[in-house]
This record gives sequence, structure tokens and C-alpha cells, in this order.
Amino acid sequence: MRRLTPPTSSPLAPTRRSLLRAAGGMGLLAAGLATWPETRLLAQQVSDFISGPPMPDIPARQLSPHVWMIYAQDGFPTPENQGMMSNVLFVVTSAGVVVIDSGSSLQIGEMAIRMIRKVTPKPVVAVFNSHYHGDHWLGNHAFVEAYGKDLPIYALEFTRAQIQGAEGNLWRSLMERWTNQATLGTRVVAPNHTVTHGQKFEFGDVTLQLHHYGTCHTPSDLCVQVVQDKLTAVGDIAMANRIANIDDGSYPGTFKYYKALAAAVGDQLWVPGHGEGAKDLLSTYGQFLAGIWEPCLATVKEGLPESEAKARVLKDPRVASRAKTMLGFDSNIGKYTSLAYLEAEKEAF
Repeated sequence: MRRLTPPTSSPLAPTRRSLLRAAGGMGLLAAGLATWPETRLLAQQVSDFISGPPMPDIPARQLSPHVWMIYAQDGFPTPENQGMMSNVLFVVTSAGVVVIDSGSSLQIGEMAIRMIRKVTPKPVVAVFNSHYHGDHWLGNHAFVEAYGKDLPIYALEFTRAQIQGAEGNLWRSLMERWTNQATLGTRVVAPNHTVTHGQKFEFGDVTLQLHHYGTCHTPSDLCVQVVQDKLTAVGDIAMANRIANIDDGSYPGTFKYYKALAAAVGDQLWVPGHGEGAKDLLSTYGQFLAGIWEPCLATVKEGLPESEAKARVLKDPRVASRAKTMLGFDSNIGKYTSLAYLEAEKEAF
């Protein structure tokens, strides 16, 4: 059997409607014959083969002698961008291609493979997942389909456990909802190898060194240093022009992580999961986060309410200077100020 993929020429909205009608009809059949195990199995098999539309090609850009990036223009998943919200990086080595974060869906992963093949005929020999948020690993499905179920997919232990657990299916479902089913057909494929801080991998002429310095954006953020290129993929510990989700993370943990990482690797091109890379990325994004954290900590120490902290944050020049240009600023600054205030209460007392 093959996946029922809508023709490339079909308009996106009608394609989704037809897919949903098909899926809905199958659901009614299964509900009507719920006592028949064979029917329920058939319904599941048909659902597994229904897929959202292909992701349009985004040509890869070369960042350094070995590293290429498939750039995500948008910072948040929508039906229009089909979930293409995070960068896919790949490293071309003499031993094959290494992918760092595989994208938000089966379709994005398939597009990434097409773009890799335009750069090199070499096969993908490994994938690294920076953390457990789904826009960075749901594309794993495409890579195991193309290169086999034994393709090494690496992540920190906590990341691997989260994807194997509830986070995996949660992110798959969320991405379908946010994109109006454009990512339909994506299967959860968890990392199959666990890595640790400081570990080095030799892929022919390229050395990758792994870094993890505690809770930052999440408890298990993996940064991948491409040693020969003086380039480090930092996942979501820093972002070029978007407020990073810090629900699972820590403000002081982020500052400690930045300091330790910079001390370990020195001058680098820091490439984030969202936005363009820059040599001053940790500095500029760290200043923005400090503009949230420091007013909150001072407000807590003075015994003043959260409302005062929010007012101070919005007036802080490190924050105010980004208000008009940063993606998601208006909808997120209140939430992330509240998180900073709550963490400051724990830190201060």
C-alpha cells in the first residue's frame, strides 16, 4: 500500500476538506461497526496512509564550508506555512550528511531530503534532535522512511524519553491542529540513540561536539558544534527575532548556559532554530531576556506586585527596542513576564 498524497496541483483548502471527509467517513464506518476488530484495524490502516499536501521546496543556503540551512521564514505554525516554522540544518561530510533538527512534519522532512539531494548525492547517515518540541523532530519520520528504520537519531536522554512519552503524540496532534491538518500522516519517530554532554562524533572530515549545560529553554537543550566551521547549532536556547517559549525552562538557567557554552567553544556563528544565525546572537538575545528577568527580580525583592514588574519590563530599553519588530511580542510578553516573576520569587526567597 502507498500513502494517499493529494496531487501537487490541488489547492490546499479543497485537498484538506477532501482528506477530512475521507477520514470522517472512515471514522463513521468504524464507529458503526465498532464490534468488529477487523474493521477497526482497517480504519486505522487507512488513516495511517492519508497524508497532507507536499511542502513546497525551500532551497538550502550554505552557511559555512560544511553546513547548509533550509530556512523557515515564519516563527509560528499556520495553515499557510504548513508548519514550516523552524530551520533544518544539515552538515555535508566526507562520510555522508548529518541533519540537525528534522522539521515539523513528514512533509517538511520529505522536502528537506529533496533539498539535500540537490546539494549532494551522499546519503543521510545521522540525525540529531536538539530538544523535544515537535517542530524540531517530527520530520524524523521522513528520514527513516528514506534511509531505513536503523538510521541513527541522537538526542539527550530526557529529550528521548519525552518524545517516547506523552509529548510525542501531543506535539503531533498540536501540529495537525495548528496547520489545519497540513501535517496529517506524520508518525512519531523517537530518537533511537542517547547522547551526553561533551561527546564527540567524527563523520569523515568533520567533528561534531555536543554541549548541554542544564535547564535553559527546556531541561534538555542540545547544542551541536561543527568544530571545523566554528559554527554551533543552538536549537531554541536563543532566537533571532522571536520570544522563545520558556514554559519548560529557566531565565537564570539560560544565562548560565550561555556563559558556559561561550566559554567552551569561543567565537562562533550561532545558528538558532528560529531566525538567522549571528556571531552576537547569544549576546543580543541574552540582553533581551535580561530586560525581562532583571526588572522582575528587582520588583520581587522590593515586595511589589506582578503588575509593577510588567510595567517595568515594558519600559526597559532592552525590551522596548524589540517591541515593534519581534515576532509574537504582543501576544507573549505578558506570559513570559509572569513566568519570570514567578521564578524570581523562588530565586529571591
